[in-house]
Amino acid sequence: MNQKPIYHRILLKLSGEALAPADRNAGILNFETIDRVIAVLKKCHEAGVEIAITVGAGNIWRGVTGSVNMNRARADHMGMLATCINALALQDVCLRAGLDAVAMSAVEMDSFADHYTSRHAIRHMTEGKIVILGGGTGAPYFSTDTGAVLRAAEIEADAILMAKNIDYLYTADPKKDPTAKPIYDITYAEILDRNLRAFDMTAVSFCQDHNIEAYGFALADPENIYRAVMGEPVGTRMHN
Repeated sequence: MNQKPIYHRILLKLSGEALAPADRNAGILNFETIDRVIAVLKKCHEAGVEIAITVGAGNIWRGVTGSVNMNRARADHMGMLATCINALALQDVCLRAGLDAVAMSAVEMDSFADHYTSRHAIRHMTEGKIVILGGGTGAPYFSTDTGAVLRAAEIEADAILMAKNIDYLYTADPKKDPTAKPIYDITYAEILDRNLRAFDMTAVSFCQDHNIEAYGFALADPENIYRAVMGEPVGTRMHN
């Protein structure tokens, strides 16, 4: 394994579902998992990596899929607020771990988080702070995957790490097709041509257009984050 990280600046996308307790009656957040994630990010930070995090909201709110006849834009607004709850939780764990962290939101809520601009986010990272981005894109109709790749481009991240509750991109849905096989390395053109839907297709197209390298892997082992940063094969590598 490399002794130095292969990326200087990363954006880590955490799915809300991956942060949820196994027993959903136990609340919305598994702080044991979050503590482990932040401990790994501290290792990355100490290795000289600049870090931004975006977070989903599936542990709290599933948008229109969790509603009955709700207006799509209003459901998405609720999801944006839910991502900010998760961002504040991550900020709290970072601070308790001795990491300086700033929560930023695309939706103005100055009492709780700084308003996001790429300039301010980059400045915070160059000062050694972890930047945690909530509020999605600030506009409805975009997934948190799409919001993550947009932010990765804006902050000039070297790579985006998508830590989800699945370990690889598969040839088919492994829950429905027992013959589905994991994919270790794939181009964005292949993902689009084969209509592989583990990740949002708008996000895939954006990464292709802006030449953003991405990894998709399971958060079940948070050390996967460090492995990816240090150049170890982990999950599915996606690129042009």
